[in-house]
Parts: sequence; C-alpha cells; structure tokens
Amino acid sequence: MSARVHILEAVSEAQRAGATRTAAAQAVGVTLRSLQRWETSPRDDGRRNNRFAHSSALEQAERTEVVSIACSPEFRDRSPKQIVPALADKGRYVASESTFYRILRQAGLLVHRGKARVPERERPDELTATAPNQVWTWDISYMISFCRGVYFYLYMMVDIWDRSIVGWSVHECEAGHLGAELLNASCRQQGVRGDIVVHQDNGAPMISSEFLAALCVWGRPSYSRPGVSDDNPFSEALFRTLKYCPEYPGSFETIQHARAWSERFVDWYNNKHLHSAIGFVTPMQRRRGEDIDILAARREVYAAARQRHPERWSGAIRRWESPRAVTLNRRHGKKTGQKKAA
Repeated sequence: MSARVHILEAVSEAQRAGATRTAAAQAVGVTLRSLQRWETSPRDDGRRNNRFAHSSALEQAERTEVVSIACSPEFRDRSPKQIVPALADKGRYVASESTFYRILRQAGLLVHRGKARVPERERPDELTATAPNQVWTWDISYMISFCRGVYFYLYMMVDIWDRSIVGWSVHECEAGHLGAELLNASCRQQGVRGDIVVHQDNGAPMISSEFLAALCVWGRPSYSRPGVSDDNPFSEALFRTLKYCPEYPGSFETIQHARAWSERFVDWYNNKHLHSAIGFVTPMQRRRGEDIDILAARREVYAAARQRHPERWSGAIRRWESPRAVTLNRRHGKKTGQKKAA
C-alpha cells in the first residue's frame, strides 16, 4: 500500500472523529488540492520534493545492500561510477549510479575515496592592497604569429592597487626562469622592499623552482584554484583589454614586432587609459598620487555646474572617487579572516 493511500485513510479517520478536512490536511502536511487529486486520479503522488516515500523507491533491505556493497573490501576504494559497471559485468543490477550517490550521501558516506589528493575547493586567501607594491598578479598569454602553429608569449605583471603594468616581456616559450627574470627586474625597477604578495595561477612557470626561488627574496606567493580564472581577475581583465584593443593586430610577423606593439600598449595603458575601476584616471596618475587632486577638481566642476542650474540635478553630484583599498578574491559576507598585504 502506497503512502498516498495511508494519508487518505488517516484524513478520512480524522474527519470521522470530528476534525475538519483542512485541519487534517495541515496535520499531515498535504494541501487540499493534493487530497482531491489523489482521490480522483489513479496516479502516484506527483508533488515535487515529496518528503514521503514513493511507491517505486528502494526498500530498506535494498538500501542496506547498496551501503554494504559500497563499503565492502572490493568496492570501498571505488566511486559509484566504477561500482555500477563492475556489478553489471558480474550480471548484477542493484541500483543506478545516482541512487548509489543519493543513499551514500544520506548515510554520510559520500566521502573522497582512494589515495589521490582531495580536490581543494576553498578560495585563496583574501588579499587587500592599500598602497602600491603590496599585491601583484601576473599571467602569460599567447600571441599568434604569422606562421601557423607558432606563438609568442606575453608575460605581464600588474599591481592591483593602481592597475599599472609593473613589468612585461615577450618570449618564444613559457619557462620559469623567464618569469623569475621578469620578477627580479620588475621588483628592482619598482623599488620593492621584500614584502610583496604575488598572485598567479598554477601554470608550470608559476610553480617552477626557478620562479619560487626568486619570489622568496621579494615576498610570498598566492595561487588560484586550478581551472578557476575568477581567482586571478586583474590579470584576466588586463589581457582582455589588450586582446580587444582596436589596434591589436591579431597576429605578429616576428617576435620583434610583438615586443614593439606590446611596448606601445603598455605606454598607452599606464599613461593614457582612463581606468574605470580607479575613478577614470590613468594607472600612473594613481600610482603617483595625482588622482586625489584630479578627482577633487572634477567634483568642483560638477558642484559649480549644479550651482548654476540646480533644477537639472535631481540628486547629489557624481562622487568622483577611487577606492582607497583594493581586495583580491574578496569573500562576500565574511568579515573575519581578511589578510592584508604588508
């Protein structure tokens, strides 16, 4: 007998005892419309997220068998995706993969199996920069050449506080020692004092011994989760600006061509590009501290415009400001555990 029949009988018994149909339905957690449908339709319970057992659900003995199989010495190191076909090879069908997963989850047994390292799902440390040379990010992007299958590789380091490109180079390959050379040159040029955090993804050059040996002199590393570009948004945004720049040629004849174009782009980006994330000033204006006076002058212009024609302003003037702190990998809603770069 299905759960639906039991519920209908319970409601009828409650009504015979003097309860109203509405009160009886509320007591068993069923709406009046569901009761009416069950009485007139031969189908089983059709509600979504039904908390009652379905007529086709596995019995308790079958659920116990699923758990027993998954925990047996033969299958305890295998996932349901491997258990189900192995049982089929033996001429047995116990349950589907999804049923195995659901029962194991309900029993608190859906855990990592085997000797492989458990995948890390936590976001990287939240890093906050309040001045230049506290947090850098970097990445490598390929540049297509005229020769099919041949690429040049653009290395770029950006300071998240002012979005300035603090170092770049173009090479014919990706290598850790080339990244180390760029890091050393950039830190010397920018006057880094050995307390910087450099964030990157998990590419081979980033985790190489050559790069890490160089980085330990200047600061410490921070890494993205594997395959998650959102953990390195500043470098990703920089490369998007570069690749979608109207002057981007699409392909380069020689590595000298790629280097010359990159040099012009860096000069434009640092000195002429009004960056939206820092109040529409250039990265170098913010790096030199000129953004404070520039934004203050803009506010005065807007205040004077509103004073001349107050009827044209329905609210406050544009704020014209840039953030005093920039955070990488912000954990929304979390107020504790924030780490600031020294």
